Amino acid sequence: MEISLIRHGKSQLTENDKISGWEFKKWVDKYDYNGVIEESTYPSATLEKVATANIIITSDLKRAVESARLLDPVTNIISDPSFRETELPSYTSQIFNLKFKPSTWAIVLRILWFSGYSTNCESLDQAKFRANKAAQQLIDYANEYKSVVLVGHGFFNMFIAKELQKKGWIGPRKRDSKHWNCMSFSLFN
Repeated sequence: MEISLIRHGKSQLTENDKISGWEFKKWVDKYDYNGVIEESTYPSATLEKVATANIIITSDLKRAVESARLLDPVTNIISDPSFRETELPSYTSQIFNLKFKPSTWAIVLRILWFSGYSTNCESLDQAKFRANKAAQQLIDYANEYKSVVLVGHGFFNMFIAKELQKKGWIGPRKRDSKHWNCMSFSLFN
């Protein structure tokens, strides 16, 4: 049995101007709404895993669904919100009128999130709990279909990878969250 985790492709959203924390929330909504850039080539290991999978799962976010379709346009996929990316907290305060690029906001808010700040989003503990359930769901699919691919998201895929390893699945020690890269896990009895 094998479970492969693939991160979606690069977003079509290229806006990178400095914005306030309040504007960052709108930027995230645009990021979630936009699709992904179609590449001229994809990693061969990723294409191989998709081609040999008996079932492909995605989150219900457009970038994950479109990525799966780009990797295999004819496959049937199952989209499930359980596999969405971990959320970022909202930063609505206008203290000091701080403005950063979206990537900087993402880093700052992710650090705050790991430190326990989870205003208007799931907490770290809730995300870990969801990852545990998602890993079990993938294991259930693997028991039925033998070869499963999840096209998901960077942080949440890493959380799932950790849960799979806790459940005895063997996979890479270093968790790769680059776009299109694949991490595969096997269960040896």
